[in-house]
Amino acid sequence: MGDKYKTIYKYGEDEIDINKSRFIGYAKPVETEEEALEFIERINKKHYDATHNCYAYIIGQDAMIQRFNDDGEPSGTAGIPMLEVLKKEELVNVVTVATRYFGGVKLGAGGLIRAYTRTAKIGLEAGFIIDMVLHKIIKIRLDYTLYGQIENYILGEKIEIKDSVYDDAVNLQVYVKEDEVEVFQQKMTDLTSGTVEMEIIDEEFIPIKNGKRLK
Repeated sequence: MGDKYKTIYKYGEDEIDINKSRFIGYAKPVETEEEALEFIERINKKHYDATHNCYAYIIGQDAMIQRFNDDGEPSGTAGIPMLEVLKKEELVNVVTVATRYFGGVKLGAGGLIRAYTRTAKIGLEAGFIIDMVLHKIIKIRLDYTLYGQIENYILGEKIEIKDSVYDDAVNLQVYVKEDEVEVFQQKMTDLTSGTVEMEIIDEEFIPIKNGKRLK
């Protein structure tokens, strides 16, 4: 398992009109193929009267599962272009659906490819493309006399505190990026002259956009 992957943050929906046809782009973050198929079915039911409900999805950090469907559009003009959008953006664990209500003007193969590519993009953009970055959750226990120094360092490095408990010592749980754990542990040891107690208790992927955590 890697320590970082790209996906979308939330459900996204947007629409455009292209040569009198109405195109609605949907996107949703998913963890399994079953979730992707459930979402596709939900859109199919919502737009049972649409001319086409095409889709594409990629599941797994290794992009092991990749599926698409043209739903009656000429082969290669809808599902594959949508899948290519996901691949070009290096997105995983995401499903996108493009609903089309035909407006009477044929677009041709090239026009369809452009239309479905654009529809997938607007759905994904509405869902907000992010990085999911692996963080270790580190439990720290230290003396109150050292807390000021540690707090200053944590705040200065913009390290997020997950939890804090104050008993006969200060107990913190903090999120530290996977590739920064050793540096963090060494800094804690240096600042406390080796008296800090540390333990990695869990790990979690956290949504990051432009270096900042999304809540």
